Amino acid sequence: MHDDFYQMYLEELKAIIPCTKEEQEQLAVEAAAGSVGAKRRLEEGCLELALACAKEYDGKGVLLTDLVQEANMALVMAVEACDTEWEGQDFEGFAVNRIHLALEAAVEEEAAAGLNEEELTARVNVLQTVSQALAKKLGREATIEELAEMMKMSVDEIREIMKMAIEAMSMNAENMDLEDLSEMEGIKITDEMGTMDSFDGEDED
Repeated sequence: MHDDFYQMYLEELKAIIPCTKEEQEQLAVEAAAGSVGAKRRLEEGCLELALACAKEYDGKGVLLTDLVQEANMALVMAVEACDTEWEGQDFEGFAVNRIHLALEAAVEEEAAAGLNEEELTARVNVLQTVSQALAKKLGREATIEELAEMMKMSVDEIREIMKMAIEAMSMNAENMDLEDLSEMEGIKITDEMGTMDSFDGEDED
């Protein structure tokens, strides 16, 4: 689907005549003076420039369609800043710098989100392992207090892990294997954040 949108965007872009270097500079001067028409032409005439910047970050964890969107938004912001921050320098360099900053932020944000998901998965896996071990040792399901003691954590920290997993599931995070979080073999995380049911198949006597 993302590829389809991207191809449609490329087709639409073919109908737009790119700005020449000279036109960019003239339009930037007019935009700085408040011309709305100049701003709109500068935005559309530099879309290929934004696309070229977006392609530089392809393969770094963010969908190309999202990169293009970020680049276009940064371009619009650069045009809008003509009357306050441009100060007559090379407009293309000014816009490219703004676009690169936005793209780098998008890549960093995606990477941070991935790390958070990995950390959450790791914590839930540890909780699962400890829960299973305690259940086998005690002959029953462990309480949150017992899990907290075994993991050298507070009850609130255990509840926080469970809360994070619930929130991740409710948000339907795209890059996480939510089935692993919601159907683990030792524990079941519920909205009450205090109930853990066995998934072993049969209730113990």
